[in-house]
Amino acid sequence: METLQTVARPSARGSQTRRSLRRRSSTNKRGVLEVRAYKGRVLVSLAGSKVRLCKTEQDYEAGLAICEVELTAANIRDADRRVFEINTPFKNFCFVAESEQEKLEWIEAIQESIAETLCDYEVADKIWFNEANRSCADCRAAQPEWASVNLGVVICKKCAGQHRSLGPNISKVRSLKLDSSIWSNELVELFLEVGNQKANGFWAANLPPEEELHGGASAEPRATFTRRKYRERKYRRVLEGLHDSERLNKALCAAVVSPDVLRTVELVFSGADVMCATGDPTCTTPYLLAQRAGQRLQMEFLHQNRLLVFPRLDPRSQKTSPSEASPFMDGFLYISPGHGRTPPDRRKGDDMARRWCTLEGGFLTYYESTQSPTPVGRVAVSDVVSLVISNAETMTGAGAVFTVEVYLRSARSLVIGAETQETRRDWIQALTKCLVPPQAEGLVQKDSELIGRLLYKEGHDLYHWRTGWFVLAGSVLHFGSGDEEGDQDALHLKQLQELTVTTHTEGEEKIQVLLMVESGRTIYIHGFNTMDFALWHSAITQAAGTDGKALGDQQLTKNGVPIVVESCIAFVTQYGLCQDGVYQRPGDPNGVAQLLEEFTLDARNVKLRYKERQLGDVTDTLKSFLSQAEDALLTKELYPYWVSALDEEDESLRVKKYSTFIESLPKANRATLDALLQHLYRIQLCRHLNRMPGDKLASVFSSCLFQTQGQTPQEIRVVHDLIDNYVTLFNVNEEQVRQMERENSFITRWNDKKDTTFSPAGDLIFEVYLEKRGPENCCLIKVWPSMRSAELAETALSMRNVPYNADDAWTTFEVIENGELERPLHHSEKILEQVLEWSALDYPSSAFLVLKKFAVAERDAEDKVDPKQLVKGEHLKFNDGCSKLLSGHKFQDKYVALRAHKLLLYRDIKTTKAEKVLHLKAAKCYLGLKKKLKPPSSWGFTVYTEKQQWHFCCDERETQVGWVTDIISMKFGSDLRSDPGDGAVHASSKRGAVVDGRKRPQQNSTSGRQLAEGLSMSPTPPLNILAISGNSSTRRSIPAPPTIARFWWGRLERLFGHSVTTPPLDARQTSAPGMIKQNRAALLILTWRSEKYERLLFGLLD
Repeated sequence: METLQTVARPSARGSQTRRSLRRRSSTNKRGVLEVRAYKGRVLVSLAGSKVRLCKTEQDYEAGLAICEVELTAANIRDADRRVFEINTPFKNFCFVAESEQEKLEWIEAIQESIAETLCDYEVADKIWFNEANRSCADCRAAQPEWASVNLGVVICKKCAGQHRSLGPNISKVRSLKLDSSIWSNELVELFLEVGNQKANGFWAANLPPEEELHGGASAEPRATFTRRKYRERKYRRVLEGLHDSERLNKALCAAVVSPDVLRTVELVFSGADVMCATGDPTCTTPYLLAQRAGQRLQMEFLHQNRLLVFPRLDPRSQKTSPSEASPFMDGFLYISPGHGRTPPDRRKGDDMARRWCTLEGGFLTYYESTQSPTPVGRVAVSDVVSLVISNAETMTGAGAVFTVEVYLRSARSLVIGAETQETRRDWIQALTKCLVPPQAEGLVQKDSELIGRLLYKEGHDLYHWRTGWFVLAGSVLHFGSGDEEGDQDALHLKQLQELTVTTHTEGEEKIQVLLMVESGRTIYIHGFNTMDFALWHSAITQAAGTDGKALGDQQLTKNGVPIVVESCIAFVTQYGLCQDGVYQRPGDPNGVAQLLEEFTLDARNVKLRYKERQLGDVTDTLKSFLSQAEDALLTKELYPYWVSALDEEDESLRVKKYSTFIESLPKANRATLDALLQHLYRIQLCRHLNRMPGDKLASVFSSCLFQTQGQTPQEIRVVHDLIDNYVTLFNVNEEQVRQMERENSFITRWNDKKDTTFSPAGDLIFEVYLEKRGPENCCLIKVWPSMRSAELAETALSMRNVPYNADDAWTTFEVIENGELERPLHHSEKILEQVLEWSALDYPSSAFLVLKKFAVAERDAEDKVDPKQLVKGEHLKFNDGCSKLLSGHKFQDKYVALRAHKLLLYRDIKTTKAEKVLHLKAAKCYLGLKKKLKPPSSWGFTVYTEKQQWHFCCDERETQVGWVTDIISMKFGSDLRSDPGDGAVHASSKRGAVVDGRKRPQQNSTSGRQLAEGLSMSPTPPLNILAISGNSSTRRSIPAPPTIARFWWGRLERLFGHSVTTPPLDARQTSAPGMIKQNRAALLILTWRSEKYERLLFGLLD
C-alpha cells in the first residue's frame, strides 16, 4: 500500500493549532545515583535527549559535568534488582538506584526521552485533526500518541500498555509518532472517519458512570477496564435482531459495499466473521465485495482485522461464552515471597511485594516489573487445591490490599493481593475458570469464601474416595463431583447434627477425616495434605458455629430450631413436666451465664444431664436466650399487629390473624415458635401436676417473646392465645396430639420410677450405637412411645446414610452389665418401655442400645415352624448364681427343655419331673454370661426374671444363638424379626426343633402357579397353611380347620377366577424376612386370631 501522502491541505489556522498541540519533551528528571565505574554517587540529570553526570549540585548549577550522554543512538537495559544500564555505541553506563521503584522511574523517563528523539509528528497532526482523537478513547488523557489500528481507537501511552496485554489477535497497537511506515492514506482516513467519539458510541454505549476510567488511574484498574471493554465487550452496544452468526455475516456482506464503515465496525466486533462466505462465486469474501464496490476504507478495516480472534459471544445472552474465552489475565498484584509450609498470616502483609502477574496457559507467573524478561515465580493452576477469599483488608507498605490465599498440593501456600475488590474478583473468576471444570462452575457462588477440591465419601464406608469440588459460602457448603452438570448438593452447616474429626488408616498412612452428618446424610472429607485439611476443618467449624445473636446464626437442628432452644425444651420436658411451678423457679445467675456461654461456643456438644444441671438454670437459660436474641421471636416489627388482633372478640378470627402473622415470620423464627409453643402446650396439658396453666406460662414468656421490659395484659393475652390454640395455628392433627399425650404419660411414668443415677440425653432422646459402643458410632435419636426395633434401626441407619434393607437383619440389642449381657429385642417390643425398666437395674448408667446385624435372623427365615408348637431339649451346663450350693459357683450338667412357654430343668434326660420351672412370660433372655461366674466356655446365655437368674453355658455359638432366639420366639409367639402383622410360621429344625413332639419331614417345593391350580380343582378341598421358603426347596404345612379352609377358598376363587396368573404383590405385607425376596411375585393373606391358630399365613411364591 502507498506510504503516507498528503491527505488534505488544512487551513493555516489548523496547522498552527496542530503545532501547538505538539507536546514538548517532559522527560526532565534529576536525582542521585551510584555509578559503578565511578565507584561513587553522582548527580544525574535528564534533559531532552541528553543525560548529564555532575559531581555536586553546585557543578550542575554551574553547568560543569563529568560527562554527557547523547540518547539519540542509545538504548536502556533493565539489569538485576536496583541496577539499569544505558548503552551507547561508544560507552556503557551502569547505574544503581536506591530502590526498585526509583529504578523503574528512571527507566521509564529515559525510554520516553529516547522515543522523543525518533518521533515524527506528521501522522499525529493528521490523526488529531479529528477533535475526538485529541483525548484517549479509554481514560480521556490529552494528546494520545498511540492507536489500536484494528479497533479504530486512539489511546494514550498507559492504555496502550494494557492493549498490548490483550494480545495482537484482539488489539494491534501502533505509535502515531514512531510507526509512520504503517500509516497509509486509507488508515489515516479511517481514523478520521470513525474517530474516538463514534468508536465509543459502540464500545462504551452501556458503560456505567461509576466504572469509567480516569487519566490518573493506576495500572490495575486500567487493565481491568481494558479487558472488560474490549476482550469481554461488556459495555458494547447490542445490535437488535442480530443474535446469530448467520444473520451477522449476511449483514456484514451488505454493509461492506456501502460507505458506512462504522456499521461494519459494529458488525465485526459483534461476532461477524470477516472471512465469511458471501455466496458470490466471484467475490467469495467481504474484502473482495468491498474491493469490487470501490470502498477503500472498508477494505482497510477488513485488512487490519483479517487475523481477528475474539472470544465467541453467546448468541442468547450476548456475553462472552466462558467455554470459549481463553483464561488470560495480567496486571499488578501483591505477592508474598516464597511458598511457606505454614498457613500465611492473614493480618500482616509487610512481606508482600508488588509484582507484574500474568495468568495464561494454566500458569500464574509473576515478574518484578513489566520489563523483566525472567519471572520471579510460577504456579501451575493444576497444582492449586484451595482458594481462600479474605473478607478483611491486609495492610502492606503501599496500603490496604484485598487478598486471596492459594494452597497447593505440595503443602505450600501463596498470598496474592489486589488493590481493589473488583480487581480481586476478576482474578478469582479467571483462576476458578482455569481450576474448576465447566460441569462444576455452578458451585461457585458470588459470596464464596473458600473454593477448592477435596477427597470425599458419602455413606458409612470409608474405603472408596472420589475427588469433588467444594465451595463454602456463608454457612452453606456446596459440593459436587464435577463429572456431570447438575451433580451438585449442599450441606447447611448450621444444621449439622455431628461434626467430628476421626483418624482413618490407609495402608501404613493415617489420615484425618472430617465427619459431617446433616438430615440423615453423612459426608466424609479429607484434604490432599495436612495443611489443606486444617484449612477446611477450621473454615467449616467456624461456619457451623454460632456467629451472632440472630436465630438464624445459631447452630440449628434439622428442623431449623436453635439447638440451645431444643436442648432446653428437651431437658425441661424430661425432668420438669411434673415439677410444681417449673418455669417460676429461679436459677443461679452464674450457672445460667455459664450455660449460655457453653451454648454460644459449641451448642452441638453441650449435653444437659440431670445430675450436672439444675432445672432452674435450664429454664432461665431458655428465657434468657429468647430475651437476648437479636430480634424478638415474634419480631418487634409485628408487635403492633399482634396487639391489635386482640380487638377481635371472636377467638376464631383472632386465630386467623395470628396464623397470618406467623406465616410472615422469618423461617428460623417460625420454626422456633413452633417448637416452643408445642413445649408450652405440653406443659399446660400437665397443669394438674406442675400447676402451670396457660395464663401462668404466658405471664412468664410474654416479655421473652416480645423482648419488652415489663409485662402488659395485652402481651400476656396474645401469648396465652398462642399456647391455647397451638394445635390450630400449626395444623397439628389428632394423631400428633395423641402422641404428645402418650409421651407425657411415659415421661410421668419415668419420673415416678427413675433412678437418678441414669438419665437419657434429653427429652426421650437416647444414645444409640452402631455396631459397637464408641463416640464415633453414636447417634442421638428421639424415641417415641410406640417406636419399635425396626423403626429405631431405620432411623439410626438413615442418619448415617446407610441403606436400610430388611434382608440385612439389622437388630436392636439392649446391652446391660457394662456390655457383658446383650439381648436382641423382639420386633413387637417397644423401645421406650424397655429403656424405662433400666431404672430398676443396679447400675442403670451401664445400659445402652446398639444396632448390629444378627445373622441368625436370615438363617431362621429359611425353615420355619409355629413357635407355640416348638419343643426343644438339650444338655447344657447350668448355674443359678446361688452361693449356698455346696459346689459353689460351678456350672452343673442339666437337661434343659423348652416347651409350652416354659423353660424346664431336669437332672438328666430320663427324669420325668422337672427340678425347676421358669415361665417365659416374665423372663428376659440375654446372650452372654457374667465374667465373675467364671463360665467354662465363651458361649452362654442368661435368663432373667424378677427373682431369679439362670445361667447356661453352651459348647458353640450356634447353640447359644439358637436357644436365645427360640426362647424369644416362644415368648412372643413369633419370630424375632417378623412383622407382627405377618404372623409367619417359624421353624428351627436345624437346631433340633420339633412340631407336635416329632420332626417334620422335608417336602419338595411347589410353584405358586401349580399350587393355585391345584387349589381351584375343588370348591372346598382340605387346606393346609403353607410356609414356603423364598430361596430353598422346602415348605412347611399345617392343617387348617374346615371353617378357615372354606373362608380362604372363597377368597381365592374371587381373586383368581377361572384363569390363574402370577399373583400380585401387596407392598404392605412384604416385611416377613426370608419369605419375600426381591424380583419375586407373592401374595400374603392374613386372617384373624383364634384360640388354636393365633396367626395364620398363606404364602404363594412364584
